[in-house]
Amino acid sequence: MARWHSCNVLRATGDDRELWSFHAAGEAFKLSRRELKLPTEALPARLVGKDWQTLYQKKLNVAWLPSDRVFLKVAQIPAANEAEAQSMLDLQLEKLSPLPVQQVVWTFDLLPGKSGPLRTAVVVIAERSYVEQFLGKLEEQGYQADRLEAPIVDQLRATKPDRNGVWIHPGLGPDRQSCLLAWWYGGTLHNVTLLRVPPEPESGRYLRQQIAQMAWAGELEGWITGPPRQVLVAGPELAVTWEPWLRGEGEPVELAAPIPPEEVAALTASRAASPLPRPSLLPAEHTARYRQQFIDRIWMRSLGVLLGLVIAGTLVYLGALQLLRLQVNKIEKDYLAQGILYTNVMKTKAEVQVLQDQIDLQYAALECWRAAATLLPSELTLESFNFQRGKTLLISGTGPAESSKSAGDYSEALGKSVYKDQPIFSKVNSPPDIRTVPGQGLRWNLTAELKRNTTE
Repeated sequence: MARWHSCNVLRATGDDRELWSFHAAGEAFKLSRRELKLPTEALPARLVGKDWQTLYQKKLNVAWLPSDRVFLKVAQIPAANEAEAQSMLDLQLEKLSPLPVQQVVWTFDLLPGKSGPLRTAVVVIAERSYVEQFLGKLEEQGYQADRLEAPIVDQLRATKPDRNGVWIHPGLGPDRQSCLLAWWYGGTLHNVTLLRVPPEPESGRYLRQQIAQMAWAGELEGWITGPPRQVLVAGPELAVTWEPWLRGEGEPVELAAPIPPEEVAALTASRAASPLPRPSLLPAEHTARYRQQFIDRIWMRSLGVLLGLVIAGTLVYLGALQLLRLQVNKIEKDYLAQGILYTNVMKTKAEVQVLQDQIDLQYAALECWRAAATLLPSELTLESFNFQRGKTLLISGTGPAESSKSAGDYSEALGKSVYKDQPIFSKVNSPPDIRTVPGQGLRWNLTAELKRNTTE
Protein backbone atom coordinates (compact mmCIF):
# COMPACT_ATOMS: atom_id res chain seq x y z
CA MET A 1 0.00 0.00 0.00
CA ALA A 2 3.04 2.28 0.30
CA ARG A 3 2.73 3.70 -3.21
CA TRP A 4 -0.99 4.56 -2.86
CA HIS A 5 -2.49 7.34 -0.80
CA SER A 6 -6.17 6.51 -1.32
CA CYS A 7 -8.46 4.13 -3.20
CA ASN A 8 -12.08 4.45 -4.32
CA VAL A 9 -14.29 1.44 -5.06
CA LEU A 10 -17.53 2.06 -6.99
CA ARG A 11 -20.55 -0.20 -7.36
CA ALA A 12 -22.40 1.30 -10.32
CA THR A 13 -25.11 -1.36 -10.82
CA GLY A 14 -28.64 -1.57 -9.47
CA ASP A 15 -31.03 1.22 -8.59
CA ASP A 16 -28.34 3.23 -6.82
CA ARG A 17 -24.58 3.68 -6.78
CA GLU A 18 -22.37 3.05 -3.80
CA LEU A 19 -18.90 4.51 -3.40
CA TRP A 20 -16.39 3.50 -0.74
CA SER A 21 -13.38 5.73 -0.19
CA PHE A 22 -10.34 4.21 1.56
CA HIS A 23 -7.05 5.68 2.69
CA ALA A 24 -3.85 3.71 3.03
CA ALA A 25 -3.07 2.63 6.59
CA GLY A 26 0.03 0.48 6.80
CA GLU A 27 -0.41 -2.73 4.84
CA ALA A 28 -4.16 -2.29 4.27
CA PHE A 29 -6.83 0.24 3.35
CA LYS A 30 -9.08 1.81 5.97
CA LEU A 31 -12.58 3.02 5.13
CA SER A 32 -12.81 6.81 5.44
CA ARG A 33 -16.07 7.64 3.67
CA ARG A 34 -19.13 5.98 2.16
CA GLU A 35 -21.39 7.64 -0.38
CA LEU A 36 -24.76 6.36 -1.63
CA LYS A 37 -25.94 8.15 -4.77
CA LEU A 38 -28.82 7.87 -7.21
CA PRO A 39 -27.87 7.31 -10.88
CA THR A 40 -28.80 10.93 -11.62
CA GLU A 41 -26.64 12.35 -8.82
CA ALA A 42 -23.02 13.37 -9.39
CA LEU A 43 -20.21 11.62 -7.57
CA PRO A 44 -18.10 13.77 -5.23
CA ALA A 45 -15.48 15.34 -7.47
CA ARG A 46 -13.02 15.76 -4.59
CA LEU A 47 -13.09 12.00 -3.95
CA VAL A 48 -13.02 10.58 -7.47
CA GLY A 49 -11.35 13.42 -9.41
CA LYS A 50 -7.62 13.62 -10.03
CA ASP A 51 -5.62 16.83 -9.93
CA TRP A 52 -1.99 17.89 -9.44
CA GLN A 53 -2.03 16.53 -5.88
CA THR A 54 -2.35 13.05 -7.39
CA LEU A 55 1.22 13.40 -8.61
CA TYR A 56 2.52 12.85 -5.07
CA GLN A 57 -0.64 11.46 -3.38
CA LYS A 58 -1.52 8.65 -5.75
CA LYS A 59 -5.19 7.77 -6.03
CA LEU A 60 -6.62 4.49 -7.35
CA ASN A 61 -10.15 4.37 -8.80
CA VAL A 62 -11.70 0.89 -8.99
CA ALA A 63 -15.09 -0.05 -10.41
CA TRP A 64 -17.00 -3.30 -9.93
CA LEU A 65 -18.20 -5.03 -13.06
CA PRO A 66 -21.72 -6.49 -12.78
CA SER A 67 -21.47 -10.12 -11.75
CA ASP A 68 -23.82 -11.28 -14.50
CA ARG A 69 -21.55 -9.79 -17.22
CA VAL A 70 -18.41 -11.74 -16.33
CA PHE A 71 -17.54 -15.34 -16.97
CA LEU A 72 -15.63 -17.21 -14.27
CA LYS A 73 -13.50 -20.24 -14.83
CA VAL A 74 -11.38 -22.20 -12.35
CA ALA A 75 -8.10 -23.63 -13.63
CA GLN A 76 -5.51 -25.78 -11.87
CA ILE A 77 -2.03 -24.84 -13.05
CA PRO A 78 1.47 -25.83 -11.93
CA ALA A 79 2.75 -23.81 -8.99
CA ALA A 80 4.38 -20.65 -10.37
CA ASN A 81 4.59 -16.93 -9.81
CA GLU A 82 2.13 -14.46 -11.36
CA ALA A 83 4.17 -13.80 -14.51
CA GLU A 84 4.55 -17.52 -15.27
CA ALA A 85 0.90 -18.16 -14.39
CA GLN A 86 -0.18 -15.46 -16.83
CA SER A 87 1.81 -17.08 -19.63
CA MET A 88 0.28 -20.50 -18.91
CA LEU A 89 -3.28 -19.14 -18.76
CA ASP A 90 -2.73 -17.09 -21.91
CA LEU A 91 -1.97 -20.32 -23.77
CA GLN A 92 -5.24 -21.85 -22.50
CA LEU A 93 -7.38 -18.73 -23.04
CA GLU A 94 -8.97 -19.95 -26.29
CA LYS A 95 -10.19 -23.05 -24.45
CA LEU A 96 -11.34 -21.16 -21.36
CA SER A 97 -13.08 -18.21 -23.08
CA PRO A 98 -16.70 -18.53 -24.25
CA LEU A 99 -15.98 -15.87 -26.93
CA PRO A 100 -13.13 -15.35 -29.40
CA VAL A 101 -10.12 -13.97 -27.55
CA GLN A 102 -10.10 -10.83 -29.74
CA GLN A 103 -13.51 -9.92 -28.35
CA VAL A 104 -12.75 -10.31 -24.64
CA VAL A 105 -10.65 -8.85 -21.87
CA TRP A 106 -9.48 -11.06 -19.08
CA THR A 107 -7.60 -11.28 -15.85
CA PHE A 108 -6.90 -13.89 -13.20
CA ASP A 109 -6.19 -14.27 -9.53
CA LEU A 110 -4.26 -16.99 -7.74
CA LEU A 111 -6.12 -18.19 -4.67
CA PRO A 112 -4.18 -18.83 -1.48
CA GLY A 113 -4.05 -22.52 -0.67
CA LYS A 114 -1.99 -25.41 0.56
CA SER A 115 1.49 -25.83 -0.81
CA GLY A 116 1.68 -28.42 -3.52
CA PRO A 117 2.45 -28.97 -7.18
CA LEU A 118 -0.72 -27.14 -8.34
CA ARG A 119 -2.24 -23.72 -7.70
CA THR A 120 -5.83 -22.62 -8.22
CA ALA A 121 -6.42 -19.71 -10.59
CA VAL A 122 -9.76 -17.97 -10.99
CA VAL A 123 -9.97 -16.60 -14.53
CA VAL A 124 -12.32 -13.64 -15.07
CA ILE A 125 -13.42 -12.98 -18.66
CA ALA A 126 -15.62 -10.10 -19.88
CA GLU A 127 -16.88 -9.07 -23.29
CA ARG A 128 -14.80 -6.17 -24.62
CA SER A 129 -17.75 -4.33 -26.20
CA TYR A 130 -19.69 -4.39 -22.93
CA VAL A 131 -16.65 -3.21 -20.96
CA GLU A 132 -16.21 -0.25 -23.31
CA GLN A 133 -19.92 0.58 -22.98
CA PHE A 134 -19.67 0.28 -19.18
CA LEU A 135 -16.62 2.59 -19.11
CA GLY A 136 -18.49 5.11 -21.25
CA LYS A 137 -21.29 5.29 -18.67
CA LEU A 138 -18.75 5.76 -15.89
CA GLU A 139 -17.08 8.57 -17.82
CA GLU A 140 -20.45 10.32 -18.19
CA GLN A 141 -20.72 10.22 -14.40
CA GLY A 142 -17.24 11.75 -14.01
CA TYR A 143 -15.53 8.52 -12.91
CA GLN A 144 -12.42 7.31 -14.72
CA ALA A 145 -11.57 3.84 -13.50
CA ASP A 146 -7.96 2.72 -13.18
CA ARG A 147 -9.03 -0.91 -12.78
CA LEU A 148 -12.14 -3.03 -13.28
CA GLU A 149 -12.65 -5.85 -10.81
CA ALA A 150 -15.16 -8.61 -10.12
CA PRO A 151 -16.19 -8.64 -6.41
CA ILE A 152 -16.96 -12.36 -6.70
CA VAL A 153 -13.22 -13.03 -6.67
CA ASP A 154 -12.89 -11.33 -3.28
CA GLN A 155 -15.82 -13.37 -1.96
CA LEU A 156 -13.99 -16.52 -3.01
CA ARG A 157 -10.66 -15.38 -1.57
CA ALA A 158 -12.32 -14.64 1.77
CA THR A 159 -13.93 -18.10 1.98
CA LYS A 160 -12.45 -20.44 4.59
CA PRO A 161 -13.22 -23.93 3.18
CA ASP A 162 -13.10 -25.95 6.39
CA ARG A 163 -15.42 -28.59 4.94
CA ASN A 164 -16.12 -30.25 1.55
CA GLY A 165 -19.19 -29.10 -0.31
CA VAL A 166 -20.84 -26.35 -2.27
CA TRP A 167 -20.97 -22.75 -1.02
CA ILE A 168 -24.12 -20.96 -2.20
CA HIS A 169 -23.83 -17.14 -2.29
CA PRO A 170 -27.29 -15.72 -3.09
CA GLY A 171 -27.76 -12.12 -4.20
CA LEU A 172 -24.36 -11.77 -5.88
CA GLY A 173 -25.92 -11.37 -9.30
CA PRO A 174 -28.12 -8.63 -10.72
CA ASP A 175 -31.08 -9.52 -8.46
CA ARG A 176 -32.15 -11.70 -5.52
CA GLN A 177 -32.78 -14.66 -7.83
CA SER A 178 -29.07 -14.98 -8.71
CA CYS A 179 -26.45 -16.90 -6.79
CA LEU A 180 -22.87 -18.08 -7.03
CA LEU A 181 -22.11 -21.77 -6.55
CA ALA A 182 -18.54 -22.47 -5.42
CA TRP A 183 -17.37 -26.08 -5.03
CA TRP A 184 -14.63 -26.61 -2.44
CA TYR A 185 -13.07 -30.01 -1.88
CA GLY A 186 -9.89 -30.69 0.03
CA GLY A 187 -9.45 -26.95 0.62
CA THR A 188 -9.29 -26.35 -3.13
CA LEU A 189 -11.77 -24.52 -5.33
CA HIS A 190 -12.72 -26.74 -8.26
CA ASN A 191 -15.66 -25.02 -9.94
CA VAL A 192 -17.67 -21.79 -9.82
CA THR A 193 -20.98 -21.07 -11.51
CA LEU A 194 -23.19 -18.01 -11.55
CA LEU A 195 -26.78 -19.26 -11.59
CA ARG A 196 -30.14 -17.54 -11.83
CA VAL A 197 -33.12 -19.52 -10.56
CA PRO A 198 -36.63 -19.07 -11.98
CA PRO A 199 -39.48 -17.61 -9.92
CA GLU A 200 -41.39 -19.79 -7.50
CA PRO A 201 -42.70 -22.45 -7.37
CA GLU A 202 -39.94 -23.80 -9.67
CA SER A 203 -37.09 -22.14 -7.78
CA GLY A 204 -36.21 -24.91 -5.32
CA ARG A 205 -36.52 -27.79 -7.75
CA TYR A 206 -34.45 -26.02 -10.41
CA LEU A 207 -31.75 -25.08 -7.90
CA ARG A 208 -31.46 -28.61 -6.52
CA GLN A 209 -31.32 -30.08 -10.03
CA GLN A 210 -28.48 -27.78 -11.02
CA ILE A 211 -26.52 -28.66 -7.90
CA ALA A 212 -27.07 -32.38 -8.52
CA GLN A 213 -25.88 -32.09 -12.14
CA MET A 214 -22.74 -30.24 -11.08
CA ALA A 215 -22.10 -32.90 -8.43
CA TRP A 216 -22.37 -35.68 -11.04
CA ALA A 217 -19.93 -33.76 -13.28
CA GLY A 218 -17.55 -33.43 -10.36
CA GLU A 219 -17.73 -37.15 -9.64
CA LEU A 220 -16.90 -37.87 -13.27
CA GLU A 221 -13.94 -35.51 -13.14
CA GLY A 222 -12.80 -37.14 -9.91
CA TRP A 223 -12.61 -34.18 -7.53
CA ILE A 224 -15.84 -35.00 -5.62
CA THR A 225 -14.93 -37.74 -3.19
CA GLY A 226 -18.08 -37.72 -1.03
CA PRO A 227 -21.61 -36.31 -0.74
CA PRO A 228 -21.46 -32.51 -0.99
CA ARG A 229 -22.49 -30.44 1.99
CA GLN A 230 -24.52 -27.32 1.30
CA VAL A 231 -23.35 -24.09 2.94
CA LEU A 232 -25.69 -21.13 2.47
CA VAL A 233 -23.77 -17.84 2.78
CA ALA A 234 -26.58 -15.35 3.33
CA GLY A 235 -28.04 -12.93 5.81
CA PRO A 236 -31.31 -13.58 7.67
CA GLU A 237 -33.43 -11.90 4.98
CA LEU A 238 -32.13 -14.07 2.12
CA ALA A 239 -31.76 -17.20 4.24
CA VAL A 240 -35.53 -17.28 4.90
CA THR A 241 -36.12 -17.62 1.16
CA TRP A 242 -33.18 -19.72 0.02
CA GLU A 243 -32.92 -22.26 2.83
CA PRO A 244 -36.27 -23.95 2.03
CA TRP A 245 -35.27 -24.13 -1.64
CA LEU A 246 -32.08 -26.00 -0.75
CA ARG A 247 -33.58 -28.37 1.83
CA GLY A 248 -36.02 -30.01 -0.56
CA GLU A 249 -36.74 -33.40 0.90
CA GLY A 250 -34.66 -32.86 4.00
CA GLU A 251 -31.16 -32.25 2.67
CA PRO A 252 -29.06 -30.56 5.40
CA VAL A 253 -28.18 -26.91 4.89
CA GLU A 254 -25.56 -25.08 6.93
CA LEU A 255 -25.69 -21.30 7.35
CA ALA A 256 -22.70 -18.94 7.19
CA ALA A 257 -22.58 -15.18 7.63
CA PRO A 258 -21.77 -13.22 4.47
CA ILE A 259 -19.00 -10.63 4.25
CA PRO A 260 -20.31 -7.05 4.55
CA PRO A 261 -20.07 -5.08 1.28
CA GLU A 262 -17.60 -2.55 2.75
CA GLU A 263 -15.25 -5.41 3.70
CA VAL A 264 -15.52 -6.83 0.20
CA ALA A 265 -14.71 -3.35 -1.15
CA ALA A 266 -11.67 -3.18 1.16
CA LEU A 267 -10.50 -6.58 -0.13
CA THR A 268 -10.99 -5.37 -3.71
CA ALA A 269 -8.98 -2.22 -2.98
CA SER A 270 -6.10 -4.22 -1.50
CA ARG A 271 -6.10 -6.66 -4.41
CA ALA A 272 -6.28 -3.88 -7.03
CA ALA A 273 -3.43 -2.00 -5.37
CA SER A 274 -1.19 -5.06 -5.30
CA PRO A 275 2.01 -4.58 -7.31
CA LEU A 276 1.86 -8.19 -8.56
CA PRO A 277 1.78 -8.26 -12.38
CA ARG A 278 -1.50 -9.47 -13.88
CA PRO A 279 -3.62 -8.48 -16.87
CA SER A 280 -6.37 -5.90 -16.45
CA LEU A 281 -10.00 -5.94 -17.49
CA LEU A 282 -9.52 -2.29 -18.44
CA PRO A 283 -8.53 -2.11 -22.13
CA ALA A 284 -5.04 -0.70 -22.71
CA GLU A 285 -6.29 2.08 -25.00
CA HIS A 286 -8.56 3.39 -22.25
CA THR A 287 -5.68 3.38 -19.79
CA ALA A 288 -3.51 5.34 -22.23
CA ARG A 289 -6.33 7.80 -22.96
CA TYR A 290 -7.05 8.39 -19.27
CA ARG A 291 -3.39 9.01 -18.61
CA GLN A 292 -3.11 11.45 -21.52
CA GLN A 293 -6.23 13.28 -20.36
CA PHE A 294 -4.78 13.52 -16.86
CA ILE A 295 -1.50 14.92 -18.22
CA ASP A 296 -3.37 17.39 -20.44
CA ARG A 297 -5.55 18.43 -17.51
CA ILE A 298 -2.49 19.04 -15.34
CA TRP A 299 -0.86 21.07 -18.12
CA MET A 300 -4.00 23.13 -18.72
CA ARG A 301 -4.45 23.79 -15.01
CA SER A 302 -0.78 24.65 -14.67
CA LEU A 303 -1.06 27.05 -17.59
CA GLY A 304 -4.24 28.46 -16.06
CA VAL A 305 -2.48 28.99 -12.73
CA LEU A 306 0.51 30.51 -14.52
CA LEU A 307 -1.78 32.79 -16.53
CA GLY A 308 -3.57 33.76 -13.33
CA LEU A 309 -0.24 34.56 -11.68
CA VAL A 310 0.80 36.61 -14.70
CA ILE A 311 -2.49 38.51 -14.64
CA ALA A 312 -2.24 38.98 -10.88
CA GLY A 313 1.37 40.13 -11.22
CA THR A 314 0.41 42.50 -14.02
CA LEU A 315 -2.42 43.94 -11.94
CA VAL A 316 -0.08 44.36 -8.98
CA TYR A 317 2.51 45.97 -11.25
CA LEU A 318 -0.06 48.34 -12.76
CA GLY A 319 -1.39 49.16 -9.30
CA ALA A 320 2.11 49.85 -8.01
CA LEU A 321 2.87 51.88 -11.15
CA GLN A 322 -0.29 53.94 -10.65
CA LEU A 323 0.61 54.49 -7.01
CA LEU A 324 4.10 55.61 -8.03
CA ARG A 325 2.57 57.91 -10.63
CA LEU A 326 0.38 59.47 -7.97
CA GLN A 327 3.40 59.88 -5.74
CA VAL A 328 5.40 61.38 -8.63
CA ASN A 329 2.56 63.77 -9.46
CA LYS A 330 2.38 64.82 -5.84
CA ILE A 331 6.13 65.32 -5.73
CA GLU A 332 5.99 67.30 -8.99
CA LYS A 333 3.22 69.48 -7.60
CA ASP A 334 5.22 69.99 -4.42
CA TYR A 335 8.29 70.71 -6.53
CA LEU A 336 6.42 73.25 -8.62
CA ALA A 337 5.02 74.85 -5.50
CA GLN A 338 8.47 74.91 -3.93
CA GLY A 339 9.89 76.22 -7.21
CA ILE A 340 7.42 79.11 -7.25
CA LEU A 341 8.17 79.78 -3.62
CA TYR A 342 11.89 79.54 -4.31
CA THR A 343 11.56 81.92 -7.26
CA ASN A 344 9.68 84.38 -5.16
CA VAL A 345 12.25 84.09 -2.39
CA MET A 346 15.11 84.54 -4.85
CA LYS A 347 13.34 87.52 -6.40
CA THR A 348 12.82 89.08 -3.01
CA LYS A 349 16.42 88.32 -2.10
CA ALA A 350 17.61 89.94 -5.35
CA GLU A 351 15.51 93.01 -4.69
CA VAL A 352 16.82 93.19 -1.16
CA GLN A 353 20.35 92.78 -2.52
CA VAL A 354 19.79 95.60 -5.01
CA LEU A 355 18.55 97.82 -2.24
CA GLN A 356 21.45 96.78 -0.06
CA ASP A 357 23.89 97.49 -2.91
CA GLN A 358 22.38 100.89 -3.39
CA ILE A 359 22.73 101.66 0.29
CA ASP A 360 26.27 100.27 0.32
CA LEU A 361 27.20 102.32 -2.73
CA GLN A 362 25.83 105.40 -1.10
CA TYR A 363 27.94 104.78 1.98
CA ALA A 364 30.94 103.83 -0.20
CA ALA A 365 30.55 107.05 -2.18
CA LEU A 366 30.46 109.04 0.99
CA GLU A 367 33.53 107.28 2.36
CA CYS A 368 35.35 107.77 -0.92
CA TRP A 369 34.39 111.42 -0.94
CA ARG A 370 35.52 111.78 2.65
CA ALA A 371 38.89 110.14 1.92
CA ALA A 372 39.37 112.10 -1.29
CA ALA A 373 38.54 115.40 0.40
CA THR A 374 40.48 114.91 3.60
CA LEU A 375 43.62 113.51 1.97
CA LEU A 376 43.77 116.07 -0.88
CA PRO A 377 46.87 118.28 -0.50
CA SER A 378 46.18 121.99 -0.24
CA GLU A 379 48.16 122.88 -3.36
CA LEU A 380 45.98 120.54 -5.49
CA THR A 381 42.50 121.29 -6.73
CA LEU A 382 39.79 118.56 -7.18
CA GLU A 383 37.76 119.21 -10.29
CA SER A 384 35.78 115.96 -10.84
CA PHE A 385 34.75 113.01 -8.71
CA ASN A 386 32.88 110.17 -10.60
CA PHE A 387 31.80 106.57 -10.00
CA GLN A 388 31.64 104.19 -12.94
CA ARG A 389 29.47 101.03 -12.58
CA GLY A 390 29.56 101.39 -8.82
CA LYS A 391 33.12 100.15 -8.47
CA THR A 392 35.54 102.45 -10.26
CA LEU A 393 36.33 105.90 -8.92
CA LEU A 394 37.66 108.54 -11.33
CA ILE A 395 39.25 111.62 -9.78
CA SER A 396 40.84 114.45 -11.72
CA GLY A 397 42.15 117.88 -10.81
CA THR A 398 44.77 120.57 -11.36
CA GLY A 399 47.70 122.05 -9.52
CA PRO A 400 50.83 124.09 -9.89
CA ALA A 401 53.49 122.75 -12.18
CA GLU A 402 55.75 121.87 -9.26
CA SER A 403 53.01 119.86 -7.44
CA SER A 404 53.55 116.56 -9.26
CA LYS A 405 55.08 115.08 -6.13
CA SER A 406 52.02 116.04 -4.14
CA ALA A 407 49.83 114.26 -6.70
CA GLY A 408 51.89 111.08 -6.28
CA ASP A 409 51.66 111.35 -2.50
CA TYR A 410 47.91 111.84 -2.81
CA SER A 411 47.63 108.70 -4.88
CA GLU A 412 49.57 106.67 -2.31
CA ALA A 413 47.54 108.11 0.54
CA LEU A 414 44.26 107.08 -1.16
CA GLY A 415 45.60 103.54 -1.63
CA LYS A 416 46.27 103.34 2.10
CA SER A 417 43.02 104.87 3.26
CA VAL A 418 40.92 102.70 5.57
CA TYR A 419 37.45 102.60 6.95
CA LYS A 420 36.78 100.56 10.10
CA ASP A 421 40.26 99.06 9.82
CA GLN A 422 39.60 97.86 6.27
CA PRO A 423 41.07 99.29 3.03
CA ILE A 424 38.60 101.36 1.06
CA PHE A 425 40.23 100.72 -2.31
CA SER A 426 41.56 97.46 -3.68
CA LYS A 427 43.71 99.18 -6.32
CA VAL A 428 44.85 102.78 -6.91
CA ASN A 429 47.04 103.69 -9.87
CA SER A 430 50.20 105.21 -8.54
CA PRO A 431 51.69 107.46 -9.66
CA PRO A 432 48.64 109.16 -11.15
CA ASP A 433 48.38 110.28 -14.75
CA ILE A 434 49.95 113.76 -14.77
CA ARG A 435 50.12 116.11 -17.71
CA THR A 436 51.72 119.59 -17.75
CA VAL A 437 49.86 122.30 -19.65
CA PRO A 438 52.06 125.29 -20.54
CA GLY A 439 50.82 128.39 -18.84
CA GLN A 440 48.18 126.47 -16.89
CA GLY A 441 50.17 124.24 -14.52
CA LEU A 442 49.57 120.46 -14.44
CA ARG A 443 46.49 118.23 -14.73
CA TRP A 444 46.32 114.94 -12.96
CA ASN A 445 43.93 111.92 -13.26
CA LEU A 446 43.61 109.13 -10.76
CA THR A 447 41.71 105.83 -10.99
CA ALA A 448 40.82 103.69 -7.96
CA GLU A 449 39.00 100.33 -7.71
CA LEU A 450 36.51 100.29 -4.88
CA LYS A 451 36.74 97.25 -2.58
CA ARG A 452 33.03 96.42 -2.53
CA ASN A 453 33.07 93.38 -0.25
CA THR A 454 35.00 95.37 2.25
CA THR A 455 32.72 98.35 2.29
CA GLU A 456 29.63 96.10 2.49
